[in-house]
Parts: sequence; C-alpha cells; structure tokens
Amino acid sequence: MPHTHFDIADAARQEMIHEGFDPNFAPGTDEQIAQIRSRPFTPTTDVRDLRALLWSSIDNDTSKDLDQIEYAETVKGGVRVLVGIADVDSAVDRRSPIDEHAASQTTSVYTGVRTFPMLPEQLSTDMTSLNEGGERLAVVMEALVASDGSIAESSIYRALVRNKAQLTYSAVGAWLEGAARAPNKVTGSAELEQQLRLQDEAAEALRAQRHRLGALDFDRTETEAVVTNGEIQGLQVSRKTRASALIEDFMVMANEVMAQTLRKAGVSTIRRVVRTPERWPRMVQLAEAHGGELPEEPDAGALNRFLQEQKSKDPVHYADLSLAFLKLMGPGEYVMAKPGDEQEGHFGLAAHDYTHSTAPNRRFADLVTQRLIKSVLDRNGAVYSDDELAAVARNCTLREDAARKVERVMAKRIAAVALQGRIGQTFAGVATGVTPKGTFVRVFDPPVEGRLIRGEEGVDVGDRLRVKLVGTDAERGYIDFSREQ
Repeated sequence: MPHTHFDIADAARQEMIHEGFDPNFAPGTDEQIAQIRSRPFTPTTDVRDLRALLWSSIDNDTSKDLDQIEYAETVKGGVRVLVGIADVDSAVDRRSPIDEHAASQTTSVYTGVRTFPMLPEQLSTDMTSLNEGGERLAVVMEALVASDGSIAESSIYRALVRNKAQLTYSAVGAWLEGAARAPNKVTGSAELEQQLRLQDEAAEALRAQRHRLGALDFDRTETEAVVTNGEIQGLQVSRKTRASALIEDFMVMANEVMAQTLRKAGVSTIRRVVRTPERWPRMVQLAEAHGGELPEEPDAGALNRFLQEQKSKDPVHYADLSLAFLKLMGPGEYVMAKPGDEQEGHFGLAAHDYTHSTAPNRRFADLVTQRLIKSVLDRNGAVYSDDELAAVARNCTLREDAARKVERVMAKRIAAVALQGRIGQTFAGVATGVTPKGTFVRVFDPPVEGRLIRGEEGVDVGDRLRVKLVGTDAERGYIDFSREQ
C-alpha cells in the first residue's frame, strides 16, 4: 500500500512559503471576524428580496466555499437566467486585516492534501458562503438567453437570497447524462427537477452559441488524491460532467455580463485575457500531423472546428490532443482596462469582454470587481485608482502563476507517492512541455505528468510516446520517465 516517507501536508505549507505565500492570517483577523458577526443585518431598499426563488448550487462534492447559486425561468423571448454571487464585499472592509491578506495572496490554493484559503474559513465557508438554508446577500447577474444562445438583455443588481438545494457535479451530472437516478433532493421536488432541466437547456444554448463564435472546447481530466487518515492511498480521475459544463457556461455568461456592464458604465476595470497564442505555428504543425489544416494566422474558430472534427473522428485519443493544444495556448492574465481602451479579449472563449467576478471567496480579482460594480450601482464614484487596479492585476497574475507552481509540485508529489509501486511499468502518454529545464510528458492511466530523462531528443509538445517509469522521489516531486522506442 502506498505511503509517504515525509509529512506531505507540511510539505504543502513549505511549498506555499517557498513561492511567496503566507499561510498565516494577519494579527487582528479574529477580532475582525467577531466584529463582522456582530454587525446588524439591515439590507437597504435597493436590495431585492429574492429568497422565495428556487435557488440551487452545484459544486464539487467537498466544496464548502460556495460562491454562486443559480435560478432560471421561461419567459417571453427565451430563458431568464439568474446567477447569484456571494456578496463578500459586504463583510470584508477594504484595507482591513482580512482584505490586506487577501490582496497579498490573491487566491485560494488547493494542494490536494490541504487547502490554503484566501479568506478565513469562518467567512469563506460560513458567513460569505451561499450555504443551503442560509440567508445571504448576493450580487445577481441576470440575462435573457434567447433560443439561439445569444444574450438578448442583461442586468446586475443586489439581492437577498437563500440557497434551497446544495448539489454536486457528480450526482447531478450522472443524472443529466442518464447514467444514474436523480439525487434525493431532486427526486423529492418536481419543481427542482424542472428547474435543473431548464438550466441545462439554457446552458446548452449558451455553449452552442459560444462554439459558433469560435470558443474552444477542451477535454480536461484532473486527478485527485485518495487520502485516508492523512495517508495517500492512490489517485482518482475527476472528469468534466454535464453539470460542471452547465455551471461553467453560466459563469462565462455572468463574467461577460459583468465586463460589458462595467465597460458601458465607463469605469476602469480588471479584465481577464488570454492572448493570441505565440506558438500558433506549432498548432498548425500539430494539426497537419493529425490530418487537419489550420490557417497561418491565429483563428479560434478554425481551431475549434478542427478540434471538434478530431473529437468526432478519434474520441479515444482526443483528450491528449486537447491537452497539447491547451498547453500551447498559454496561461491567462489579468490586465487593467481604462474606459475606451481597445483590449485583447479571451482567445479561448472567443470573448471580447471578459473578467473574473464569480468567485470572490477564492479570488481577489473577483472581490475587486465586485466592489467596482457595487460602486456603479450605488453611484459612489471610483473605489480604486487606475494605478491601484494595475497593481492588483499584476499581483493577481503573479500570484496565480505561483499558485499553479505550488499545485503542480504538490500534484507531482502526490502522484510520486501513488506511483511508488509501479516503477518499471510502461505507459502511453503525450509530450506536454519542452523547456530549458527539460521535456515533460503526461501519461494517461493514471493521468500524471513527469520529466522525460532519456530519449527526449526531437520530442515536441503534442507528440505521442510510450514511456517507462524509471523513478519517483516524493519529497522533491520527481517522476522520471524514459522513452520506449
């Protein structure tokens, strides 16, 4: 049975410190939480009372920091979709100890064996979490989704809400896909079943419209540690379900509505952009190797058509091809946008107006965006200067990169522990990175990444390989492969 040779939870903490994070909350945090708990709850007249609506949430099985809830109803012209986002700003005062910590960390970090939250758990999993049965303040993004998936009209406002059903991706996804019976909460409510099917219908229309505009559809598989009594017992694969796709579609819609509303209001904002891929020539080459063709200039629509053709033609190997193109896309980043600026959009989503606004418990950029929209709704004027927004955007990008490094290292440590007993076995995989530090390959079963230490000559991103596991080092997070000819 796999076991660790060192304290992997402590290793996660040390990796956080190594990448510049502070796992400890600042002095004064407990006092601030006590003050927040003692505040009288008196919603103002501009806050709508939407507690009677059949709100529900869908998230990971273990999620406790619930940032969003959803509701939909059939109206003239399509489906009216409401996405409620936890009003974290109502609890976290700007420049308070909690806010200063969040501003420096900018993101919650999920290491597989331990979570390092951006906000204290008393807030993120309780007072500002949209937990089932709790009355909470929310910022609501509302959109009328036409039958063709276009957004006919939209608005943003504040509301008092109550989550009526906390659901999970795995249970709802299996039900929507016809692979399992409905969760108990759904079987016990015909109205909730109808509500979720309507949400699924609206999400499908939104997704189809995005794909017509050129948005990319990547298949992503992620691994999670199976932990018992603090010991890693193995790995399990989490896949994208119809329920997770539903939430992803609604969140994209909400983020576009937020970005467009702020742009129309003429205020400076933080945008989320994914720039035109620098490695487009390699994408063209990779498409040719698979019998396809891409234009010489980057074209998201053409890339999406190629990917969909490949998915239909070879669904078994589509995941590794999808992963290769995703790696070649490069990471997203945060930028400050002034009114009237011509900003690069989100290449992968084929969206010109895009921001992050749907996870204020987990991402500082979303909390800042929430403050920006509330200042517009309340007509209070700018709450951040352009210089402050630019500094926030830069720090959020840097910290997100650092968080990815922590999560990547910890994923390798976890995988190294789980693979200790499989040295000498061979695996099918795909090259995912060629850097000055080495060539990296991801194997499919289990889906983990390691370094190619022998036979890397001539290998490039997207190449399919057979590799042998030649060594693991859990403490350093090393998984070493050699290429099999």
